[in-house]
Amino acid sequence: MRIGLAYNEKPDPANSAAEPPSTNDAFAEWDDPSTITAVEQALGLFGSVIRLEADPLFPQKLDLERPDLVFNMAEGLRGQSREALVPAICEYLNIPYTGSDPLTLGLSLHKARTKEILAYRGVPTAPFACVETADDLERLRLPFPVFVKPVAEGSGKGVFSNNLCATAGQLRERVRFLLDRYTEPVLVETYLPGPEFTVAILGNGPAAYCLPVIGLDFSALPPGVPPVYGYEAKWVWDRPEAPLAIFQCPAPGPAGLYAEIERTALDAYHAVGCRDWCRVDIRVDRFGVPNILELNPLPGIIPDPAMNSCFPKAARAAGFSYDELVQEVVRIAWRRLTGRDVAPDRKITAAVPRRAAAVSA
Repeated sequence: MRIGLAYNEKPDPANSAAEPPSTNDAFAEWDDPSTITAVEQALGLFGSVIRLEADPLFPQKLDLERPDLVFNMAEGLRGQSREALVPAICEYLNIPYTGSDPLTLGLSLHKARTKEILAYRGVPTAPFACVETADDLERLRLPFPVFVKPVAEGSGKGVFSNNLCATAGQLRERVRFLLDRYTEPVLVETYLPGPEFTVAILGNGPAAYCLPVIGLDFSALPPGVPPVYGYEAKWVWDRPEAPLAIFQCPAPGPAGLYAEIERTALDAYHAVGCRDWCRVDIRVDRFGVPNILELNPLPGIIPDPAMNSCFPKAARAAGFSYDELVQEVVRIAWRRLTGRDVAPDRKITAAVPRRAAAVSA
């Protein structure tokens, strides 16, 4: 098998005159070279791997190479439909790929569109408004406190600790800042004061299942900051030399809440039409009900266990190594596409022992 690896690589900060990481989140969604290399090595189990950087030449490169399958982890270059571009090009060229289709990726990136679908399908999500100009705030009827963030960003982009607003003045200042910085609408939603969780999901249809739920321990954040897992917590306060011990996996808590979190995550997964894998972020409201924050059908998969990358963390708790997680996504996608299991490359696996047992869901 020939597998194409579609990706976007973060620029080397040593060669950039950009702002420091504490203020510049432009490439937060893109992957480090170490992640791209780790995924490439894991995919090697199935045959040859062709790197296909999702740059302006991606359509030509894909058409020239025509791999048997594209492993899609590309975030796209620009625009509110950027995550949908690589799978759309794959479909145009009739080349199969892993993960969700262009419609689901486009809907999931736009948080307001996602919440509209969830609300229609009866999946709990916080009351919200989508603000296109600061003047739209005059018609806002949500009680304070509220939380604001750009409507179509990921990986913590635009999600700062001071986005939690307790007054109309704070709200107007933050909305104006976000509108100016990201040039896209701003999501304003009722703040959910309960604990937060993230759920990694693998599979399709009735076979989709949750990996062990991850809970967030906000006491690990610096003193005095709001309980928000945003850009600072992901990319500034959490450093290799001083990791932020914010995640607990499996999450502690009552079995009933745990079951409700899993059910809500799966309901959202199916409502938006996710395929193969997705990470679902959940926070509990003041009534104890798990609410969907957002869905991430292109989940981050940083290989270093010291880094707070949620999907690999949940996979390790379920018994998957990093390579096995990547390979399982390929297997799930191939079964969806062909109805058959994908065979490892015999030349590569001849000296590699098989796993002793399948991982339990």
